[in-house]
Amino acid sequence: MLAIITTNLLRSRARTVFTAGGIAVGVATIVALLSFTQGLRDTADEFIHLGGSELGIFQANVSDPTASILPAAVVGRIAAQPDVAAATPLLLMVETVKSDPSAVVFGADPNGFFTHNLVIVAGIRPRSGAREILIGDRLAEQLHVGTGGTLVVKGRAYRVAGVYHTGVLFEDSGAVLAIAQARALSGRSGEETDVVVQLAPGARASAAGSAIEHALPGTQVISDPQQALRAGANGTLISNAILVIVVIALIVGAISVANTMAMSIMERQGELALLSTVGWSPGRVSSLIFGEGIAVSMLGAAAGLLLGVIGGGLLVHALGVSAYVSPSVTAWGLGRALLVGVAIGVLGGIYPAWRVTRMTPLKALSGT
Repeated sequence: MLAIITTNLLRSRARTVFTAGGIAVGVATIVALLSFTQGLRDTADEFIHLGGSELGIFQANVSDPTASILPAAVVGRIAAQPDVAAATPLLLMVETVKSDPSAVVFGADPNGFFTHNLVIVAGIRPRSGAREILIGDRLAEQLHVGTGGTLVVKGRAYRVAGVYHTGVLFEDSGAVLAIAQARALSGRSGEETDVVVQLAPGARASAAGSAIEHALPGTQVISDPQQALRAGANGTLISNAILVIVVIALIVGAISVANTMAMSIMERQGELALLSTVGWSPGRVSSLIFGEGIAVSMLGAAAGLLLGVIGGGLLVHALGVSAYVSPSVTAWGLGRALLVGVAIGVLGGIYPAWRVTRMTPLKALSGT
């Protein structure tokens, strides 16, 4: 059976290639979007654990966590909560580095745990009151800037005092400035984007988050990646896009496979009738057609998986978010895309296989 299926597909190479190619495009799109979504989840996880924190407190009901605005006075009230071991404010400044607009500048308390947890790999920490800045090693490499160099933030030049590494893409692709200087530079005196929190030993993140939100109305506590994704629209939009694309891929792919197999049946009526006359049952003949449909889909799915892995990286660069998101291809993501490919073959092969069972050898041989 397998040899016959292979021979039949090779006999109509152009049709097989075009059908498999259409399926490959749909599967590749699914893989690329799934890898991008997983990358978003990874970034969201890093976002709420900045500087080794366990909670992030933001303004409630904002479309994007980076647009959050909190008064500086909330830091003391958060630190006074019984489940909180340490709290430090952050002011996130986006699109302020002209040489790399995707870089984020973190305004941070020089005495807070966020700054203390930075591993300085070159240079020193900024001196108090000096116009100096720390730069992440990824950003330093990209801009070819080292200690003693200059980083221009919002039109103002800062001397690079040191280069740090944290292992977090989001942080290592940015820079850290004293929060007082960041407030003056951004014109947001007495404000911060969020407050990052380290919990006391034995404290549960969910319970601590509920207590903080109760004590500080108007705040939103984010403790897991799903909450971070829900706080912005990107994750939801991409998830909905994937669902739509899966449905479209199934419909278009199934129609394409069904059309290919139906054309094949019309061209091979005599051959199929001959198989019936030599003892092949209708079920076995229909299995042959069904198998060809699945084989074409598997070829397309295999090519689509490879293209999707490559496409995930291209998508990130095309959207200009490589500083925030690194595409993550998972076995589950590849498995879901492969299931779509198999489903296309199954759905597309149902009608042609049924049609074969309705054919009689005499009519097939006569071509009617």
